[in-house]
Amino acid sequence: MLQVSRPSGGHRAPRPSRTRRLGRFLVVATGSVVGTGSVVATGSVAATGSAVAVPAVATPLMSAVPAAARSGDHLTVTVRNAGDGVDGRYELYCHPGGGDHPDVSGACAALDRGTRWGKDAFSPVPDGSVCTMQYGGAATAHVTGTWRGRPVDARFDRGDGCEIARWDRMVPVLPDLRRAGRV
Repeated sequence: MLQVSRPSGGHRAPRPSRTRRLGRFLVVATGSVVGTGSVVATGSVAATGSAVAVPAVATPLMSAVPAAARSGDHLTVTVRNAGDGVDGRYELYCHPGGGDHPDVSGACAALDRGTRWGKDAFSPVPDGSVCTMQYGGAATAHVTGTWRGRPVDARFDRGDGCEIARWDRMVPVLPDLRRAGRV
């Protein structure tokens, strides 16, 4: 069980000696948790601006985020020029799963696997990337909504080797055009 409290009257407890900054979070190697605008937690993370007491257990960081903080993951996936039976607009809900996406459980599982601290599953191909001059077709996709509490507005196409690989990493959120024989 998590206990949430705020420091009273501006008093802040001293930080434990073994902390590590992970994005805007601080992860504590030992002890309980104190807050100073960022959160310090034992083997866990929490929202900025509050202190959280968490027992010292070895758990993956993503699973330590309370379910209430993850609820509301909702994406709208719009696919165009991919072919009959694939084009369309799909609603995808995760945690819990739902919507009219053709593979809700597979899409949510793929997004969960692709979600890592310090890495955005929806990030574009970095500028200056060396990509093959390969054309994967006219298919495009636009993904909007909220994932893990953050807004998403990502566009996908198959214009070169890097973009094709980026698209393929998002299957089954996006349709598998290799299996459909469309590329």
